[in-house]
Amino acid sequence: MLRELHISNLAIIEQVNIELAPGLNVFTGQTGAGKSLILGSLELLLGLRGGGQTATMLVRPGCDEARVSGVFEIDSPELLRRLGDVLDQPLQPREPLLITRRISVSGRSGVSVNGSPATVGMLKQAGELLVDIHGQHDQQFLLSSANQLAILDDFAEATASRRRFGEILRELRETRQRLTDLQTNETQRREKLELYRYQADEIDEADLQPGQYARAKQRYSLLKNIAQLQGQSADVLQGLSDGDETVLEHLGVLRHGLRELVRMDGSLAELSDAMQQADELLQDVARGLSRYQDRLEADPGELEETEARLDEMNRLIYKYARDAVGDDPVQAVLEYRETIHLAMEELDGDARSIDSLQRRIGELQTDLAKVGQELTRLRQKAARRIAPLVEQQFRELEMHEAEFRVDLHTRPADAPSVDASGLDEMEFLVRTNPGQELLPLRKIASGGEMSRIMLALKTILAGEDKIDVLVFDEIDGNIGDRLGAAIGQKMHALAHADRDDKPVKQILCITHLSQIAACADRHIRISKEVTGPEKDRQTVARVSTLKHQQRVDELAEMMAGKNATPAARTHARDLLRHRQTKLARGA
Repeated sequence: MLRELHISNLAIIEQVNIELAPGLNVFTGQTGAGKSLILGSLELLLGLRGGGQTATMLVRPGCDEARVSGVFEIDSPELLRRLGDVLDQPLQPREPLLITRRISVSGRSGVSVNGSPATVGMLKQAGELLVDIHGQHDQQFLLSSANQLAILDDFAEATASRRRFGEILRELRETRQRLTDLQTNETQRREKLELYRYQADEIDEADLQPGQYARAKQRYSLLKNIAQLQGQSADVLQGLSDGDETVLEHLGVLRHGLRELVRMDGSLAELSDAMQQADELLQDVARGLSRYQDRLEADPGELEETEARLDEMNRLIYKYARDAVGDDPVQAVLEYRETIHLAMEELDGDARSIDSLQRRIGELQTDLAKVGQELTRLRQKAARRIAPLVEQQFRELEMHEAEFRVDLHTRPADAPSVDASGLDEMEFLVRTNPGQELLPLRKIASGGEMSRIMLALKTILAGEDKIDVLVFDEIDGNIGDRLGAAIGQKMHALAHADRDDKPVKQILCITHLSQIAACADRHIRISKEVTGPEKDRQTVARVSTLKHQQRVDELAEMMAGKNATPAARTHARDLLRHRQTKLARGA
């Protein structure tokens, strides 16, 4: 319940503190006195009206900021938990919830909940849990078949099935779109896959190995120059050991002479040893060259094979690793082979995805039809239940001959017109007078009838409604006193719900009709006055809770105008007494 509403510096409101009660709270006052500001401040408090330039225009002239605070009492542990989740703070049972919103002339908005900062987005979510506001715009709300379907779903307790239907439909559409995208590119996918497979086969057939390219180049160079290698190595070997007057023969003579010198001078022994080592090294060179010559055998077949292998590797390098950097271009070709391997796996995966998506679409279509049929069954059952209940409410609201039906048509699950609301199209049909046709609500209902129909539906849904604070903003438009009495009694009954006359909901109602005001548990008057010296005059809204004679005077003024006569006051007193007696009896 909303226990207190504090408003400061908002338009013509300078400072107002409103204490509210459970049950039916009625706001009355002259046009322009500020009744709509009370509702506007509540919408501002709960984030149902935005900030920005529009809100800053509401700041009272000469003030830096406007402020609205509301004190709520929450009894439901479940509601406390949900509010705590939305507001991101723990809320304690039996502790008031204080919400404050500030709007500065600069456009900045400040929000706090129990002293902790919050965002406007949090505030809006919390407001939707705390207060349900209905005004004359709800008449337009009722004219939409989509909104009528939502009302029926609330009554049918089918919102979970409807939400599930929407989730399945959304996944089905997304899956179909993915399938379409894949199928649209199927030709391109196949062409890429064919190209990659050809390239992979070509590389695989070459049986490339890392380091192979450098070894082949070296072998090719040897085979190509074998004759020159044989000739030059033979010349070197002949000079060393195979010809006349070879290097080794001369070195042997010199080595012998040096040994003779060592016998005469032992200090030359080290040089003699060095000469011996040189001789041994040259002999190793000669033996190595001899073995090398034995291996140098001209083989034209190997030269051709090596040249062909190099040509093959160069061709693959040019095709697949032309711009590669590094010492081993064959390694770059092998890396490209791994790249197209991954690409082929992805393309094969796309093919598997098509099969998988097609299977998933079949599953989703089955689920959609199943959930849609269950949702339709709930709606058909609810439609049969709600019609007599609405007609009973019509009779209590002075629409004795009116009839109500729910026209429900089910579409096939694969119909293009199916949307997230389900398989059904629906209209509320009403016949307000005998002899007329049952027609869609949007075609026949007057403003007054729309107010009564909306109130009838709200009364029926009250048991399912988890929101305890309801606001009705001038829903008495286009109706007279007699009907106003019925609406007032209905709102009082909605607040008390026939539970030993103890209020179970809180209703805030702005009205111009004395018949509705007489049904209130608490009557609050909004007035305005002009204050200040002539040049600095300002309009200020005043709020007062009426009791006893004050209430009688207000009702008389609502019936007869500002100069109400004693007869009007007597009539107001009788009206108040009569209404309170009927309400106490549950009439």
